[in-house]
Amino acid sequence: MPMTRPIRPLTGLRVLELGQLLAGPFCGSMLAYFGAEVIKVEPPGGDPIRGWRVLDDGGTSYWWRSLGRNKKCITVDLRSERGQDTVRRLAERSDVLIENFSPGVLERWGLAPQALKELNPRLVIARISGYGQDGPYASRPGFASVCEGISGFRHLNGFPGEVPVRQNLSIGDTIAGLHAVLGILLALRARDASADGAGQVVDVALYESMFNLLEAVVPEYSGAGVIRQPAGTTVTGIVPTNTYRCSDGKCVVIGGNGDSIFRRLMETIEREDLGNDPQLASNAGRVEREPEIDAALAAWCAVRPAAEVLDLLQQRRVPAGPIYDVADLSADSHCRARGLFERVEVDGKVLEIPALMPRLRDTPGATEWPGPVIGSHTDEVLREVLDLDEQAIAALRADGII
Repeated sequence: MPMTRPIRPLTGLRVLELGQLLAGPFCGSMLAYFGAEVIKVEPPGGDPIRGWRVLDDGGTSYWWRSLGRNKKCITVDLRSERGQDTVRRLAERSDVLIENFSPGVLERWGLAPQALKELNPRLVIARISGYGQDGPYASRPGFASVCEGISGFRHLNGFPGEVPVRQNLSIGDTIAGLHAVLGILLALRARDASADGAGQVVDVALYESMFNLLEAVVPEYSGAGVIRQPAGTTVTGIVPTNTYRCSDGKCVVIGGNGDSIFRRLMETIEREDLGNDPQLASNAGRVEREPEIDAALAAWCAVRPAAEVLDLLQQRRVPAGPIYDVADLSADSHCRARGLFERVEVDGKVLEIPALMPRLRDTPGATEWPGPVIGSHTDEVLREVLDLDEQAIAALRADGII
């Protein structure tokens, strides 16, 4: 008997994605991966992300194959009245709309939330922007790199006295996309639990999404006036947790900040004098003597290859691990066993793209197809969702609307 694929958790949900580049499309990717029907609306030339970073032989971004997975891609000129009317009709038949244009753009196109909700009161509208839909900074352009700075997050990265560093990723966009996913699911839950079944606007700001990651920074400042500073490869107030270079040039991360873990760690590196020191029995005491502890660990790692360091620490159940690049991840047996990489076919060639998390045991997500060519689903969507006939579709195409 043929194997039946398990139903995914968002099957039956229709999402209209108007976003470009990363924050909105990443949100759409997550929803599509877990079963939503995501209709991605692109301008006739396509989402600019199709041409970003490393390109394949056909000139398409490898990134797009991951970001555009499972999406039905249509082209619509949103600057034209007929294009805007097409989107209105799609929104009328959708559960969710995602957009990450600057605040006010939808309003200029006649696609303001209130206008859309008059057509479809159940519609959940996720709006992703740099600084939110209101407030003094709402009209500012807001790329992830800038919003990471104003969020307070970038200040904490790097070394004291030096220019703050950036992760070599657009983390602000992806974190905002994840917040949008959460907001959408909460709004859908509220809609389905309410008496009137009304949708609502989900307002996601990139800088606020990054602000959500600041842990104790805000209450420490409010309560004690402490402004946390960058700490290089460590974390302020937790000892020991650091990165150390080994004799073969590779680096390892060691987290020995639990009290019993610290004692095992010191036994492993043959520094029982530190492990048995009453002053170092708790984290507060270790913080005061962080340089001494770090020096002992650095000296021990410096005369051993990384594999030996990790083997010895794992034997004593001390949390430690290597610093991986993508080639290391690809070769790692645990990553392979857990299915971190999914294989898709693009132009007759196999390409690996990352699986999306979290893992649901009974209703898992899955990649059905990689990011498709521009407009590959235009006719299908207009025909099946809007009930347009071939003549009407041809007229829209002839006039450059699609």
